[in-house]
Amino acid sequence: MNKLIISLSLLTLLSCGNKNDDGGMDTDMITNSESANGASKDELPEIKFTEEVFDFGKITQGEKVSHSFTFTNIGKKNLIISGASGSCGCTVPEWPKEPIKPGQQGVIDVVFSSEGKSGMQEKTVTVVTNCEPATRVIRIKTEIIVPEEMPK
Repeated sequence: MNKLIISLSLLTLLSCGNKNDDGGMDTDMITNSESANGASKDELPEIKFTEEVFDFGKITQGEKVSHSFTFTNIGKKNLIISGASGSCGCTVPEWPKEPIKPGQQGVIDVVFSSEGKSGMQEKTVTVVTNCEPATRVIRIKTEIIVPEEMPK
């Protein structure tokens, strides 16, 4: 009996692998920044957002709204965004796939669907880069108004 429990425990641990719950991205797909290779922070890319939080104000339930988060690479190496993920399926980011050279700007477009939601909402987008630190979080906020039904 003890051998069975130990075997099942070991199987459970090994089957966990290195997958996360954010769309099944394998942790091997995330590259360490150049600081892992001994580069000083002064030699790395650096992402600077014009704004890190955007408030849509009041919107009506069912609306899809979008916002473009502008950023600049203020570092000394090419900035690479390896991924961006919303905190839920209602928040979908699009990001540049090509490297952003030092001094250049880029845009991350975020679309939010308010279908089935109501009240105050705050959602996040986690951006994975080759900067130090490797992740940055941008946020959207809104208040969703549910339209009143007309009496019949």
